[in-house]
Amino acid sequence: MLITSALITGIALGAMYGLLALGFHITYAVSNTVNFSQGASMMLGAVLGYTFGVTLGWPMPLAILAALFWCGVFGLVVERFLVRPFVARGSNGWLMATIAGGIILENVVLFTFGKEPRAFPSDLAKEPIQVFGAGAYPLQFVIPVTGLAIAAGLWLVMHHTKLGTAMRAVVQRPEAARLMGIDTQWFIAGSFAVSTILAGIAGMLIAPLFHVAAGMGTLFGVKAFAAAIIGGLHSAWGVMIAGLLYGISEALVTAFFGSSYTQIASFSFVILVLIFAPNGMFGRAAIQKV
Repeated sequence: MLITSALITGIALGAMYGLLALGFHITYAVSNTVNFSQGASMMLGAVLGYTFGVTLGWPMPLAILAALFWCGVFGLVVERFLVRPFVARGSNGWLMATIAGGIILENVVLFTFGKEPRAFPSDLAKEPIQVFGAGAYPLQFVIPVTGLAIAAGLWLVMHHTKLGTAMRAVVQRPEAARLMGIDTQWFIAGSFAVSTILAGIAGMLIAPLFHVAAGMGTLFGVKAFAAAIIGGLHSAWGVMIAGLLYGISEALVTAFFGSSYTQIASFSFVILVLIFAPNGMFGRAAIQKV
Protein backbone atom coordinates (compact mmCIF):
# COMPACT_ATOMS: atom_id res chain seq x y z
CA MET A 1 0.00 0.00 0.00
CA LEU A 2 2.92 2.35 0.72
CA ILE A 3 4.36 1.76 -2.75
CA THR A 4 0.96 2.28 -4.40
CA SER A 5 0.40 5.54 -2.54
CA ALA A 6 3.91 6.75 -3.42
CA LEU A 7 3.43 5.86 -7.09
CA ILE A 8 0.11 7.71 -7.31
CA THR A 9 1.60 10.76 -5.62
CA GLY A 10 4.74 10.59 -7.75
CA ILE A 11 2.86 10.30 -11.04
CA ALA A 12 0.70 13.34 -10.22
CA LEU A 13 3.72 15.34 -9.08
CA GLY A 14 5.78 14.18 -12.03
CA ALA A 15 3.09 15.15 -14.51
CA MET A 16 3.11 18.65 -13.02
CA TYR A 17 6.89 18.78 -13.46
CA GLY A 18 6.37 17.59 -17.01
CA LEU A 19 3.87 20.36 -17.77
CA LEU A 20 6.31 22.97 -16.55
CA ALA A 21 9.12 21.28 -18.48
CA LEU A 22 7.02 21.40 -21.66
CA GLY A 23 7.14 25.18 -21.31
CA PHE A 24 10.94 25.04 -21.32
CA HIS A 25 10.79 22.71 -24.32
CA ILE A 26 8.57 24.89 -26.48
CA THR A 27 10.55 28.11 -26.02
CA TYR A 28 13.81 26.25 -26.63
CA ALA A 29 12.42 24.54 -29.71
CA VAL A 30 11.31 27.83 -31.25
CA SER A 31 13.80 30.42 -29.98
CA ASN A 32 16.76 28.50 -28.54
CA THR A 33 16.11 30.25 -25.22
CA VAL A 34 14.22 29.25 -22.08
CA ASN A 35 12.11 31.15 -19.58
CA PHE A 36 13.61 30.78 -16.11
CA SER A 37 10.60 32.52 -14.58
CA GLN A 38 8.54 29.43 -15.36
CA GLY A 39 8.13 28.60 -11.67
CA ALA A 40 6.81 32.11 -11.03
CA SER A 41 4.39 31.65 -13.95
CA MET A 42 3.08 28.52 -12.26
CA MET A 43 2.54 30.47 -9.05
CA LEU A 44 0.83 33.26 -11.01
CA GLY A 45 -1.68 30.80 -12.48
CA ALA A 46 -2.56 29.43 -9.05
CA VAL A 47 -2.80 32.88 -7.43
CA LEU A 48 -4.93 34.35 -10.22
CA GLY A 49 -7.16 31.27 -10.29
CA TYR A 50 -7.70 31.63 -6.53
CA THR A 51 -8.25 35.39 -6.77
CA PHE A 52 -10.80 35.19 -9.57
CA GLY A 53 -12.55 32.00 -8.45
CA VAL A 54 -12.50 32.30 -4.65
CA THR A 55 -11.85 35.92 -3.67
CA LEU A 56 -14.00 37.49 -6.40
CA GLY A 57 -16.43 34.56 -6.61
CA TRP A 58 -16.35 34.15 -10.39
CA PRO A 59 -17.56 30.83 -11.88
CA MET A 60 -14.51 28.58 -11.81
CA PRO A 61 -14.36 27.93 -15.60
CA LEU A 62 -14.31 31.70 -16.20
CA ALA A 63 -11.73 32.16 -13.42
CA ILE A 64 -9.48 29.54 -15.01
CA LEU A 65 -9.71 31.10 -18.46
CA ALA A 66 -8.99 34.57 -17.08
CA ALA A 67 -6.01 33.27 -15.10
CA LEU A 68 -4.56 31.53 -18.16
CA PHE A 69 -5.09 34.65 -20.27
CA TRP A 70 -3.01 36.75 -17.87
CA CYS A 71 -0.39 34.01 -17.64
CA GLY A 72 -0.09 34.26 -21.43
CA VAL A 73 0.24 38.05 -21.18
CA PHE A 74 3.03 37.59 -18.65
CA GLY A 75 4.81 35.31 -21.12
CA LEU A 76 4.58 38.00 -23.81
CA VAL A 77 6.01 40.57 -21.39
CA VAL A 78 8.89 38.25 -20.49
CA GLU A 79 9.76 37.69 -24.16
CA ARG A 80 9.45 41.36 -25.14
CA PHE A 81 11.36 42.96 -22.28
CA LEU A 82 13.49 40.22 -20.68
CA VAL A 83 14.56 38.11 -23.66
CA ARG A 84 14.29 39.93 -26.98
CA PRO A 85 16.61 42.89 -26.20
CA PHE A 86 19.40 40.57 -25.08
CA VAL A 87 19.01 38.14 -27.98
CA ALA A 88 19.10 41.06 -30.42
CA ARG A 89 22.53 42.01 -29.03
CA GLY A 90 23.79 38.43 -29.07
CA SER A 91 23.92 38.40 -25.27
CA ASN A 92 22.99 35.63 -22.85
CA GLY A 93 21.71 38.24 -20.40
CA TRP A 94 18.20 36.82 -20.81
CA LEU A 95 19.29 34.02 -18.45
CA MET A 96 19.58 36.40 -15.50
CA ALA A 97 16.81 38.69 -16.72
CA THR A 98 14.16 35.96 -16.70
CA ILE A 99 15.30 34.79 -13.26
CA ALA A 100 15.05 38.38 -12.01
CA GLY A 101 11.64 38.77 -13.63
CA GLY A 102 10.38 35.73 -11.73
CA ILE A 103 11.74 37.07 -8.44
CA ILE A 104 10.09 40.45 -9.06
CA LEU A 105 6.75 38.76 -9.80
CA GLU A 106 6.99 36.65 -6.64
CA ASN A 107 7.59 39.74 -4.52
CA VAL A 108 4.78 41.69 -6.18
CA VAL A 109 2.43 38.80 -5.39
CA LEU A 110 3.84 38.60 -1.86
CA PHE A 111 2.90 42.25 -1.21
CA THR A 112 -0.51 42.07 -2.90
CA PHE A 113 -1.74 38.54 -2.24
CA GLY A 114 -0.06 38.10 1.13
CA LYS A 115 2.38 35.57 2.53
CA GLU A 116 -0.11 33.20 4.15
CA PRO A 117 -0.70 29.96 2.16
CA ARG A 118 -4.32 29.48 1.12
CA ALA A 119 -6.28 26.36 0.22
CA PHE A 120 -7.45 26.12 -3.39
CA PRO A 121 -10.87 24.41 -3.41
CA SER A 122 -11.56 21.63 -5.92
CA ASP A 123 -14.29 19.01 -6.11
CA LEU A 124 -11.63 16.60 -7.36
CA ALA A 125 -9.61 16.92 -4.14
CA LYS A 126 -12.35 16.56 -1.52
CA GLU A 127 -13.13 12.87 -1.17
CA PRO A 128 -10.37 10.28 -1.66
CA ILE A 129 -11.06 7.05 -3.50
CA GLN A 130 -9.50 3.66 -2.89
CA VAL A 131 -7.00 2.37 -5.46
CA PHE A 132 -5.43 -1.01 -4.65
CA GLY A 133 -5.87 -0.29 -0.96
CA ALA A 134 -4.41 3.22 -1.08
CA GLY A 135 -6.37 6.44 -0.82
CA ALA A 136 -6.05 8.92 -3.67
CA TYR A 137 -7.87 12.00 -4.85
CA PRO A 138 -9.38 11.95 -8.37
CA LEU A 139 -7.29 15.04 -9.16
CA GLN A 140 -4.15 12.91 -8.84
CA PHE A 141 -5.30 11.01 -11.93
CA VAL A 142 -6.53 14.08 -13.82
CA ILE A 143 -3.09 15.73 -13.65
CA PRO A 144 -1.14 13.01 -15.52
CA VAL A 145 -3.93 12.54 -18.07
CA THR A 146 -3.89 16.28 -18.75
CA GLY A 147 -0.10 16.39 -18.96
CA LEU A 148 0.16 13.45 -21.35
CA ALA A 149 -2.64 14.82 -23.53
CA ILE A 150 -0.87 18.19 -23.80
CA ALA A 151 2.46 16.50 -24.57
CA ALA A 152 0.79 14.45 -27.31
CA GLY A 153 -0.86 17.56 -28.72
CA LEU A 154 2.43 19.48 -28.81
CA TRP A 155 4.21 16.58 -30.48
CA LEU A 156 1.51 16.32 -33.14
CA VAL A 157 1.57 20.05 -33.80
CA MET A 158 5.37 20.22 -33.96
CA HIS A 159 5.86 17.20 -36.23
CA HIS A 160 2.67 16.79 -38.27
CA THR A 161 1.38 20.28 -39.09
CA LYS A 162 2.52 23.21 -41.21
CA LEU A 163 2.47 25.33 -38.07
CA GLY A 164 4.95 22.98 -36.41
CA THR A 165 7.20 23.00 -39.47
CA ALA A 166 7.20 26.79 -39.41
CA MET A 167 7.98 26.81 -35.68
CA ARG A 168 10.97 24.53 -36.14
CA ALA A 169 12.16 26.56 -39.12
CA VAL A 170 12.23 29.69 -36.96
CA VAL A 171 15.09 28.34 -34.84
CA GLN A 172 16.78 26.07 -37.41
CA ARG A 173 16.80 28.46 -40.40
CA PRO A 174 15.58 31.90 -39.22
CA GLU A 175 16.71 33.79 -42.33
CA ALA A 176 15.14 31.24 -44.66
CA ALA A 177 11.96 31.32 -42.57
CA ARG A 178 11.74 35.11 -42.93
CA LEU A 179 12.28 34.83 -46.69
CA MET A 180 9.36 32.39 -46.81
CA GLY A 181 7.13 34.98 -45.19
CA ILE A 182 7.15 33.52 -41.68
CA ASP A 183 6.87 36.13 -38.94
CA THR A 184 9.62 34.70 -36.75
CA GLN A 185 9.14 37.22 -33.94
CA TRP A 186 5.45 36.36 -33.71
CA PHE A 187 6.27 32.66 -33.32
CA ILE A 188 8.89 33.34 -30.65
CA ALA A 189 6.56 35.60 -28.65
CA GLY A 190 3.78 33.03 -29.01
CA SER A 191 6.02 30.26 -27.70
CA PHE A 192 6.62 32.24 -24.50
CA ALA A 193 2.89 32.85 -24.09
CA VAL A 194 2.19 29.13 -24.52
CA SER A 195 4.95 28.22 -22.05
CA THR A 196 3.52 30.43 -19.31
CA ILE A 197 -0.01 29.18 -20.01
CA LEU A 198 1.25 25.62 -19.52
CA ALA A 199 2.83 26.72 -16.24
CA GLY A 200 -0.46 28.32 -15.21
CA ILE A 201 -2.30 25.07 -15.94
CA ALA A 202 0.22 23.19 -13.80
CA GLY A 203 -0.20 25.69 -10.99
CA MET A 204 -3.98 25.42 -10.90
CA LEU A 205 -3.89 21.63 -11.14
CA ILE A 206 -1.44 21.14 -8.29
CA ALA A 207 -2.72 23.94 -6.01
CA PRO A 208 -5.62 21.93 -4.49
CA LEU A 209 -3.13 19.25 -3.38
CA PHE A 210 -0.75 21.80 -1.84
CA HIS A 211 -1.47 25.47 -1.06
CA VAL A 212 -1.47 28.72 -2.98
CA ALA A 213 1.41 30.96 -1.90
CA ALA A 214 3.75 33.54 -3.44
CA GLY A 215 6.79 31.27 -3.18
CA MET A 216 5.14 28.02 -4.27
CA GLY A 217 6.70 27.93 -7.72
CA THR A 218 10.39 28.39 -6.95
CA LEU A 219 11.42 24.83 -6.17
CA PHE A 220 8.88 23.40 -8.61
CA GLY A 221 10.46 25.47 -11.37
CA VAL A 222 13.97 24.25 -10.56
CA LYS A 223 12.85 20.62 -10.55
CA ALA A 224 10.92 21.08 -13.78
CA PHE A 225 14.03 22.46 -15.47
CA ALA A 226 15.95 19.47 -14.14
CA ALA A 227 13.31 17.23 -15.74
CA ALA A 228 13.62 19.16 -19.01
CA ILE A 229 17.40 18.67 -19.02
CA ILE A 230 17.07 14.97 -18.16
CA GLY A 231 14.51 14.38 -20.90
CA GLY A 232 16.25 16.51 -23.50
CA LEU A 233 14.99 20.00 -24.29
CA HIS A 234 14.34 19.06 -27.93
CA SER A 235 11.75 16.39 -27.07
CA ALA A 236 8.20 17.04 -25.84
CA TRP A 237 7.75 13.36 -24.95
CA GLY A 238 11.20 13.29 -23.40
CA VAL A 239 10.56 16.10 -20.94
CA MET A 240 7.16 14.70 -19.98
CA ILE A 241 8.51 11.19 -19.38
CA ALA A 242 11.47 12.62 -17.47
CA GLY A 243 9.07 14.67 -15.35
CA LEU A 244 7.09 11.53 -14.50
CA LEU A 245 10.25 9.60 -13.63
CA TYR A 246 11.51 12.48 -11.53
CA GLY A 247 8.23 12.73 -9.60
CA ILE A 248 7.99 8.98 -9.02
CA SER A 249 11.59 8.68 -7.82
CA GLU A 250 11.10 11.65 -5.52
CA ALA A 251 7.92 10.17 -4.01
CA LEU A 252 9.53 6.75 -3.51
CA VAL A 253 12.57 8.24 -1.78
CA THR A 254 10.30 10.28 0.50
CA ALA A 255 8.14 7.25 1.32
CA PHE A 256 10.98 4.86 2.15
CA PHE A 257 13.74 7.12 3.47
CA GLY A 258 12.00 10.31 4.56
CA SER A 259 11.82 13.82 3.17
CA SER A 260 15.30 14.66 4.48
CA TYR A 261 16.81 12.57 1.67
CA THR A 262 14.45 13.64 -1.12
CA GLN A 263 16.46 16.54 -2.55
CA ILE A 264 19.79 14.74 -2.09
CA ALA A 265 18.63 11.70 -4.04
CA SER A 266 16.69 13.54 -6.75
CA PHE A 267 19.41 16.03 -7.65
CA SER A 268 22.10 13.33 -7.44
CA PHE A 269 20.02 11.47 -10.04
CA VAL A 270 20.10 14.57 -12.27
CA ILE A 271 23.90 14.74 -12.02
CA LEU A 272 24.31 11.05 -12.87
CA VAL A 273 22.05 11.31 -15.91
CA LEU A 274 23.98 14.30 -17.23
CA ILE A 275 27.31 12.51 -16.71
CA PHE A 276 26.26 9.55 -18.86
CA ALA A 277 23.79 11.36 -21.17
CA PRO A 278 24.85 15.03 -21.53
CA ASN A 279 22.03 15.73 -24.01
CA GLY A 280 19.39 14.08 -21.85
CA MET A 281 17.84 10.64 -22.10
CA PHE A 282 15.78 11.56 -25.16
CA GLY A 283 17.82 14.50 -26.47
CA ARG A 284 20.14 14.73 -29.39
CA ALA A 285 23.53 16.29 -29.84
CA ALA A 286 23.60 19.58 -31.68
CA ILE A 287 24.87 19.43 -35.26
CA GLN A 288 27.73 21.85 -35.80
CA LYS A 289 28.75 23.21 -39.18
CA VAL A 290 32.45 22.89 -40.02
